Amino acid sequence: MQSLPSFKRVVTGHDDQGQACVAFCGPTPNNFPLKAVPDTVFYEVWNSIASPALLDNADDPTDKSLQLSPSDNGSLIRVVDIPPDSVQNQVSAEDAAAAFAEIGEAHAGTARANPRHKLMHRTETLDYGIVTEGEVWLVLDQEEVHLKRGDVVVQRGTNHA
Repeated sequence: MQSLPSFKRVVTGHDDQGQACVAFCGPTPNNFPLKAVPDTVFYEVWNSIASPALLDNADDPTDKSLQLSPSDNGSLIRVVDIPPDSVQNQVSAEDAAAAFAEIGEAHAGTARANPRHKLMHRTETLDYGIVTEGEVWLVLDQEEVHLKRGDVVVQRGTNHA
C-alpha cells in the first residue's frame, strides 16, 4: 500500500496571556481511506459544530469518525483525493452503497438504474470544491463540467458525482 500524501495544517489559538499562538501544526492527523472505493481518501482539516463557530482552544474537532456532512449549523473543510475514472468506473452498485455507508450517510447515494455515475449523491449542504491538482468531471443530472486545477465549484445541495 502506498503512503498517503500529507497536508500541513496550521491552526491558531490564544495562549494564557491572550496572545495569538499556534495550537496545532503538522499533517492532518485524521485521514480516512475508503475501503469501498480504492484510492479515495478524505483528509479532515477542521470543522465546527455551531454558527457562529466557537473560537476557543478546545480539542481538535476532527478527532472523530468520518461524516460526509457537517452537523446542523456547522461547517467542515477537508481535502478529498479522488481516483481516476479508471478506478471509479470499476465500482459496483454495492460498493457505491458501501462507500456512502462508510462515510456516515447511506441515504446520500442517488444512483439508480442507468445512473450517470455510480457515485451520484445528494446532501442538503453548501459545499465548495477546489481542484488543487489534476482534473475532474463534475457530473450533474443533465450535464457535465470539465474542471482543471484552480477551478472552484459552489455545490448547492444538488445531485452530483
